[in-house]
Amino acid sequence: MTEQTLAERPVSRRVLPALLLLLTVFGPISMDLYLPALPALTSELGAVTSVAQLTVTACLVGLAAGQLVAGPLSDRFGRRGILLVGVTAYMLTSALCAVSPSVEMLIAARFVQGLAGGVGIVISQAAGRDVYTGGALIRFYGRLTVVGGFAAIIGPLVGGVLNTVTDWRGLFVFLAVIGAGILLISLVLFPETLSADGRISGGWAHTVRDFRTLLADRVFVGAVLNQGFLYAALFAYLSGSTFVLQDVYGLSPLEYALAFGLNSAGFMAFGYLAGRAAERWSVAGTLATGILIAGLGALGLLASGLTTTPLWVVILSLFLLAGGVAISSPPATTLALVDYPQMAGTASSLLGMVRFGFGGVAAPLVGVAGALSILPLGVVTTVAVTLAGTAYVLLARRPTSTSSALCPVDTSTGPRI
Repeated sequence: MTEQTLAERPVSRRVLPALLLLLTVFGPISMDLYLPALPALTSELGAVTSVAQLTVTACLVGLAAGQLVAGPLSDRFGRRGILLVGVTAYMLTSALCAVSPSVEMLIAARFVQGLAGGVGIVISQAAGRDVYTGGALIRFYGRLTVVGGFAAIIGPLVGGVLNTVTDWRGLFVFLAVIGAGILLISLVLFPETLSADGRISGGWAHTVRDFRTLLADRVFVGAVLNQGFLYAALFAYLSGSTFVLQDVYGLSPLEYALAFGLNSAGFMAFGYLAGRAAERWSVAGTLATGILIAGLGALGLLASGLTTTPLWVVILSLFLLAGGVAISSPPATTLALVDYPQMAGTASSLLGMVRFGFGGVAAPLVGVAGALSILPLGVVTTVAVTLAGTAYVLLARRPTSTSSALCPVDTSTGPRI
């Protein structure tokens, strides 16, 4: 099939937004779907719990590294080809996970699966920057946040349902089938969103220069660090909430699932509202609001670790923490990418790498005091949100004189071609 641009494929004007949103499920569903079967996996492969948990860490590290590689490659060679390679690799490595004879093989396969999954995340953000501008761009990033929250809800639930009829290997077969479906849809419907004259030439030396350009931009660095620290708090929540709610407060698995679903639904709702607020009110103001709300949640968890508090305080604190991160995501993503249409893939790769990388570092820290203490979760989230706020104040906040240039008025509701 010859390469076609968006303008040459009118049908994609209708389906492209939905396809880009679909690509964002790679990361969350790869992380969450098989978690209900993790104990059975550990037993069957004869692994200790700490080693089996490396299958989660390996995927997380792969998601971060995959974005760092795929973004610059897509700026150089175009979005479509890199996406098709990534989806194909995802499908094959999911199948490899299903037949892994040892936990060591599974860890390696999960890392490569994460690398491939990172492609979908970075391409969805970069292609969105290719075809949207102004208010439509902010709305699009808001929808990405909503879809990410929805995937976080359905991942464990679908995994739990499937686990009643199949084992952990069957869950990875299911992921391979999802990959095959997305590959087919992408082959038929995904156009090239980055025209040939918009691509970067000059090889890796040029890519290194692009990285230097981005890292020299105070606003870009501030937005990326802000998101890195906020996602560190979010991953700490994802890692520690199951122990806090089940082991400390005695919730049943069903009750925990309901609480988790409530928070994920809040994440979706806040992400959607944040996109609207950033478009109609203020990008910087919406980001600041998200930081403050996340800070309230983190302080609630810290207080719960220092003194005895009712269950509703903890659930409300987790809800505010997740909601604050969701509010911050659309405006911070816009801050990071809006000034770099010519290197949107590279900019998106750094943003994604820092989000998942910081999250991978923070997640294990919540267990340092064992499963019966909330205090580490409160400390980690409070420190992380404080650092996120510091990054915003010192680096990401734009001078008032340039604020009007941040997001030019654009009332379009569809792709720009």
